[in-house]
Amino acid sequence: MTIAQGTTIAGHANLAPTRFVDAADVRFAYRAFGADSDVPLVLLQRFRGTMDDWDPLFLDVLAAERQVIVFDNVGVGRTSGESPATIGGMASHAAAFIRSLGLSLVDVLGWSMGGAVAQALTLSEPGLVRRLVVAASGPGGVAGTTPMSDSVRQVASKPVNDDEDFLYLFFDGDEERRSAGREHFARLHRRAEADGPLVRPATVQAMFRALAAWTLGQESAYARLAEIQQPVFVANGAHDVMVDAYNSFAMVERLPNAELVIYSDAAHGFLFQHAERFGARVLEFLA
Repeated sequence: MTIAQGTTIAGHANLAPTRFVDAADVRFAYRAFGADSDVPLVLLQRFRGTMDDWDPLFLDVLAAERQVIVFDNVGVGRTSGESPATIGGMASHAAAFIRSLGLSLVDVLGWSMGGAVAQALTLSEPGLVRRLVVAASGPGGVAGTTPMSDSVRQVASKPVNDDEDFLYLFFDGDEERRSAGREHFARLHRRAEADGPLVRPATVQAMFRALAAWTLGQESAYARLAEIQQPVFVANGAHDVMVDAYNSFAMVERLPNAELVIYSDAAHGFLFQHAERFGARVLEFLA
């Protein structure tokens, strides 16, 4: 099933207008664009990220063959409400948003925190998800993984992050990766529509609590990965300082139907550093 005619546009992600849909007491903001496809691809965003933070080049690669939907979850960006402090709560809201569009089957791609939400969504709503892509994320509660360093945590928890912070967090200081990061940020500023509001402090705190519980295993998918029967594509950069790449290997060890790609020259932002290359791999997997 696809969303109603007239709500998607062909062409570039930068031209897609922001639309709104109501589900219960929440007004969700979203954009839908790309080629007609029987199963749309829904993207789930990172910690403190809004739908404005998706790289338009990456989106355009996906949209060449798929109907792509990006949105702000509850309490984020242009969407109303208060964000839950659990990954499971965020997944529940994502499911409500998807169904509010009249969709009964989707593919899902989650980046970073969005990858955790995508796993929780697949576990709680297995009939809703056809195929799953988990980028630069982990299942939570993985023993032996390298924890986030104090310096990374301090930068990530700043009230407002600038481009230099994101170059450090997503591209790990290496000059070649930083150059790719600067190109990524330049692409972000070419949207025809002005960016929405930054994520509110209360939402950031809720996300912090949700991620802490997930990472420590108090709420995680690690013990339940064998329940995910859908095909899963897991990917990361070898130099990820946010979510150690070992988490990706640990996921594939337990998932019954999964494949893994690690980019040796990349970090947390590998999907934007290699926007065309990774986008093509995603399309191949979804096909």
